[in-house]
Amino acid sequence: MELHGKLALVTGGSDGIGREIALQIQGAGADVIVTGRSADKLRAMEGLGFGTIISDLSTPAGVDALVNGVAGKPIALLVNNAGVGSEYELDRPETLDSAAHCIRTNLDAPIALCTRLLPVLRAQPEAAIVNVTSGLAIAPRAAGSVYCATKAGLRSYTQAIRHQLKGSNVRVIEALPPVVATNMTAGRTGKKMSAHDCAAEIVRGIRTGKSEVNAGMVKILQLVHSISPALARRIMIRF
Repeated sequence: MELHGKLALVTGGSDGIGREIALQIQGAGADVIVTGRSADKLRAMEGLGFGTIISDLSTPAGVDALVNGVAGKPIALLVNNAGVGSEYELDRPETLDSAAHCIRTNLDAPIALCTRLLPVLRAQPEAAIVNVTSGLAIAPRAAGSVYCATKAGLRSYTQAIRHQLKGSNVRVIEALPPVVATNMTAGRTGKKMSAHDCAAEIVRGIRTGKSEVNAGMVKILQLVHSISPALARRIMIRF
């Protein structure tokens, strides 16, 4: 996809992977609108030349605010990047609210945005949807059951709509990051990919027309899974 001159919308674009994607798309000549929940972070993005929309995508009102905010704008690239973790624990019913929040943000909102923004994407000469899932969409870890479920659900949805839009002007891309150094993973130890490097692989995939971008160590996980899905699950369940 040629990014120069396109208008892109990046959800969760004021921090982490989303911010880096937005910066690199902008660097390729695109105009970029970013969304987020922090007014301070969005003001900082405005200072860098980005359009901004404040919205909490865990709520229907937040999705409405975003869709209304881009009404009439020729969006050609939709990057569904916004995501949250979950404090859900199976033996603690009080954490179901956290699970619901995660599901609404990570799965419900991207589905709603793909559906409601498809008409404007179809109206462009060239367009793309990028759904950011996770290596955990391939094989889950026990400690993140709801988060993994949302990413696996978004992966399945992405594959299905890619088939539905086959032959159209709208390319559907799935981006699968590994563990990336962001605020969400601040409490985790071990090797992490930088947000800049992860975004660079995703943006390269957008520009070269890939349907699936396996970033960093996800390439190895995908290879293991292609040989033995059961082995991939055994490795990742305690990850």
